[in-house]
Amino acid sequence: MTLPAALAVPLEDFCDHLRVDLHRSEHTIAGYRTDLAELLEDACGNGVTRLADLQVADLRAWLAAGRSAGEASATLQRHWASARVFFRWARAEGLISTDPAARLKAAKVPRRLPQTLGVEQARRILDDAVASARADGSVQGARDAAILEVLYGSGIRVAELCGLDLGSLDRDRATLRVLGKGSKERTVPLGDPGWAALETWLSRRGEWLRPSSGQAVFLGTRGARIDQRVVRRVVHQHLRADPDAPDLGPHGLRHAMATHLLEGGADLRTVQEILGHESLATTQIYTHVSTERLRSAFNQAHPRA
Repeated sequence: MTLPAALAVPLEDFCDHLRVDLHRSEHTIAGYRTDLAELLEDACGNGVTRLADLQVADLRAWLAAGRSAGEASATLQRHWASARVFFRWARAEGLISTDPAARLKAAKVPRRLPQTLGVEQARRILDDAVASARADGSVQGARDAAILEVLYGSGIRVAELCGLDLGSLDRDRATLRVLGKGSKERTVPLGDPGWAALETWLSRRGEWLRPSSGQAVFLGTRGARIDQRVVRRVVHQHLRADPDAPDLGPHGLRHAMATHLLEGGADLRTVQEILGHESLATTQIYTHVSTERLRSAFNQAHPRA
């Protein structure tokens, strides 16, 4: 459905606000646009032609339709969040006099502990990846081993890894400078195994170097900056090689790194800084993972468990 200008223009203005004022990624903006376009099309089909005419009943009908269609609670929660942010912005901009989303209740999302790797699993997978890279002597093997070691060793996001430039590496201080969500820069440490794998890759990087390479640390086989899809494929491939490992992507290595830091005695604030979380509440999920492991070990080993 083509939205009338009275609905389409505010939507695009909101997306510009996310891009220019809040520095959100294009992926995040696309998610908001999809959710809100669906909402406005649904309201338009029910006779709403102006943003100011949209009522809380229209929002509830939209969410109810999604629930009836079998959408997951997490998806409904995302829809709710998109509506809340959009109408709060519209109210601040004077486009509406009252916020119809203010009285909208969020969908309840069941809390599930994320799957993660054990310390020995992570060590075995990374050791096997490095050994495999050394065995075949290929450029791709060196790159893939470095990807795995850097993701697990630093806990950075896949987009942050793809965005690394040569100037982001500080070997003397054993740190990486990454550009995170909201274009916020932070510095994260990387241990010796990560640096060893990274230096092996960098010694072979020139074999794939092209004019399109620029300063990118990680390259694709054609020499351009590596794509996030390639990184995910690399991680899935190596995790599947271990029959006992869950099928996790790059974010799974980030989860594992944070969990292992906490289990090793790191404080929550330090882990928050390393991961680049704005809220400590986001980091606290890893304390639940660690507690679950402790409980499992207790139940297996304690005679009075």
